[in-house]
Order: sequence, then C-alpha cells, then structure tokens
Amino acid sequence: MDLISMALLGVLIVISPGADFVLVLKNSLNRGRQAGILTAVGISLAICVHIGYSMLGISYLISQNEWLYRLVRYAGSAYLIYLGIKSVLFSNPSLDAEAASEKAIKGYQYLAEGFLCNVLNPKTMLFFLSIFSQVISPDASSHQLTVLYGIYMVLLHGLWFCAVAMLFTSDFLQARLRSVRTVLNKVCGTGLVAFGTLLAIKA
Repeated sequence: MDLISMALLGVLIVISPGADFVLVLKNSLNRGRQAGILTAVGISLAICVHIGYSMLGISYLISQNEWLYRLVRYAGSAYLIYLGIKSVLFSNPSLDAEAASEKAIKGYQYLAEGFLCNVLNPKTMLFFLSIFSQVISPDASSHQLTVLYGIYMVLLHGLWFCAVAMLFTSDFLQARLRSVRTVLNKVCGTGLVAFGTLLAIKA
C-alpha cells in the first residue's frame, strides 16, 4: 500500500462517524468546548497505545486469542453502554454549554472518557494491526515509516476531534442547537448504547 493511499485511508477512518465522534459531540454540547477538546486529547492518547502495542505485535496476539479478544470487546461494549445510559438518564440537558465551561471542569474525567472509549475498541485495534502489517518489515526504514505514520494518525485524530468540539461549541451553532439540545443529548446517548450493543453482539 503506497503512502498516499495509507494517508487517505487514515483520513476516512478518522472522519467516519463512530463512538468517538458521538462522545466528543455529547461532551461538547453538554459541557462546553474545553470538555470536548479534553475528550479529543484522550482519544489521541489512546491512539498512542494502539500504535505502541501494534508495533510490538501484541494486537496480533490479542486478535488470535479468542477469550482475550472477547474480554476487550465486552469491556468496550459495557463502557459505551454505560456512557450512553448515563447521557440519556442522568445528564442535565438544560445546562447551557457556556455556563458549564465557566464551572471548574474535572479535566481527567473527559480525558478518561475519550481514552477508554477508544482504547477499549477492538475495531481500532484490528485497524492498526492491519495497517501496520502493511508497513512493518525487518529493515530500519520501515520502522521509521511506521513511527511517522503513527504520529500522523495521532495528530489526525487530535485535530479532527478538536475541530468537531470547536465547531459544535461555536456561537453560530450554539444559538441554533440550544432549543434541540435535549433531543441531541438523547440521540447521542442512544447512539453510544447502539454502538456498544453492536460491538457486543457482533461476532
């Protein structure tokens, strides 16, 4: 696979709607820009973990070990369902994002949510396994290419999800989304539950 194809594949994977996108959207709408950006940073940190164990070959071992793979899959599923139910039942949809951003935000909470949402996703693990199997070889130049591609993917995730957080907390969109925030909050929560359920039942 050539470098341009790999770069384009990375872009398509990052911008495709998934649990990460829904989580960043939910936190941005309900808790403000800082929460959304911290969630994005957590996702990028998780990508570093995926890249690290992919280079070491651990992701291949996990994918070939049925019980370990199922453990990762069910843990990720349970966490997404937990976040979704929490969003639907316990969040405060009337809370204005601007008011939320003025309060002291526990940064580690949103970092942890973004990190766990991504790091427990076995689909992400298998994606990096498949990509890195295309570029890793015994020669030194391939290792340099692998590291560069890893840095590219980390930056790509961070920039995209930070952009999502900034877009949906802009004054333009905030004014238009304020009246439907309750509905959007429930949609995001339902989406997370759906992603978690599909992850659990998919063979």
